[in-house]
Amino acid sequence: MNDDAQVLDLLHTLDRLAAPDHLEFPEGFDHPSARARASRLKSRLDEDFGQACTLDDQIQDASYYFKITVPAEATEAQVLMGVRLSNYGNLAVVTTPLPDSHDDLDHAVRSGAVSEADRRLIEAALTECGYTSIPPRLLHRPYDGVTPLADERFPHAAYGPHQARATWWTRYFEHL
Repeated sequence: MNDDAQVLDLLHTLDRLAAPDHLEFPEGFDHPSARARASRLKSRLDEDFGQACTLDDQIQDASYYFKITVPAEATEAQVLMGVRLSNYGNLAVVTTPLPDSHDDLDHAVRSGAVSEADRRLIEAALTECGYTSIPPRLLHRPYDGVTPLADERFPHAAYGPHQARATWWTRYFEHL
């Protein structure tokens, strides 16, 4: 998805999905299926980067279920890359190395944190495994959705420059 308006529309659409009494995952979330897809992505990244990546599958109390880390020594730029996989709509976000390090993969390539070859590898793997990659710059916008996160009095985590304020990152890719 390349158009910012389409991505923001997707974020709002997923935000309106029926959910249990918490923000972690939507009704009907299939954790075993999500785990299998994440394992396929990890295997693909292991092969593409020629080195074992790390799959963190012990994430709890969060709106994402797995994180895959591509070690710095496996990348051409020698910068660690992370991939968080949301509990909603097969969303994925690539971080290089931190969630607010770069606006998107274009910015990461321009700044030298990701090589064009590594970018192609990670984008192809995400697409092949059925994920939609979301640019961090859109996730760092203030959250204006329908859940209690929109209430300024709601206690929540916020990352980086958005302390004490929920963002779309909080909604889909953070501990809650």
